[in-house]
Amino acid sequence: MNKKYVLAYTIALATLIITMWLGVAIGSVRIPLEVLWNPSINETAANILWQIRMPRVLLAALVGASLAIAGAAFQGLLKNPLADPYTLGISSGASVGAVATIFFSISVPLLGIFTLPIFSMIGAIVTMFLVMSFARLVDRTMKMETLILTGIIFSSFLGSMISLMIALTGEELRQIMSWLLGSVSMRGWPYVQMIIPFVIIGSFILWWNRRELNAMLYGEERAQYLGVNVKRSKMQVLIGGSMLTGAAVAVSGTIGFVGLVVPHMTRMLWGADHHHLLPLSMLHGASLLIICDLISRTIIAPTELPIGVITSFVGAPVFAYIFFKQRRRKGVA
Repeated sequence: MNKKYVLAYTIALATLIITMWLGVAIGSVRIPLEVLWNPSINETAANILWQIRMPRVLLAALVGASLAIAGAAFQGLLKNPLADPYTLGISSGASVGAVATIFFSISVPLLGIFTLPIFSMIGAIVTMFLVMSFARLVDRTMKMETLILTGIIFSSFLGSMISLMIALTGEELRQIMSWLLGSVSMRGWPYVQMIIPFVIIGSFILWWNRRELNAMLYGEERAQYLGVNVKRSKMQVLIGGSMLTGAAVAVSGTIGFVGLVVPHMTRMLWGADHHHLLPLSMLHGASLLIICDLISRTIIAPTELPIGVITSFVGAPVFAYIFFKQRRRKGVA
């Protein structure tokens, strides 16, 4: 590993450690550093730290890491800097899967607490394939504009399905609206346990295909010439990314633009090599969402804002910048 990447990982890890500490320390009750290794000095602070703050910070980190690595993989696969789980409509598909699970009271004893993330994942995977198929039907070259517009169309349609389920259920599911805006508040350790297996499996699938993603940056034909099984690799990346998105949405709701902003900034800083882009995106995504969660619960305390609101404030301008930059580049070409 050259010096550039040693520096990159050092900065990313240091940033994550600092943001995690800020996440657990700052709030309505200040948590002294000593509580970490000596809970007896302040038992109340220790309980707040280990039962409320720590699971919240870890959940935010896992969700941010999941969305960021999924976005990095989708952008590499589609050779499109605007591709991410939110803009492609995959987050909306995952939301439909999660809300439908609650709406129809689906309970699979064999799956236990994993029922919700698995059905959310199914919604994400189905939506991904529908978006890709529809975009290819309209435009075989799957231009950037076609793909993004297809994602927006599916997001709108799926959003109306969610609204219909909420309207039919009445007061019982009205809290889903705030959940859909994105939050890791009061989730606790069960939600951390719920997402961890999918983060590990999904990230491993994407990491396993890091060489294939590098090869596909030069086009599918050249990747095949280099010995890549393009069809199999695309399927694995789509499933891995959708798995991560579905699990993230199941535990936190819809949080937009993390999978767009983080990989784009990481690529600008450290390059497009997926050997490093994927893990660095995970680390930066975890840090970003911890900071966004910290802002959401302190900016107008004691009221909390949904994290999705904060990430949208950051992500929407970046989305516009990338979009117009791409358009200008094509215009010049």
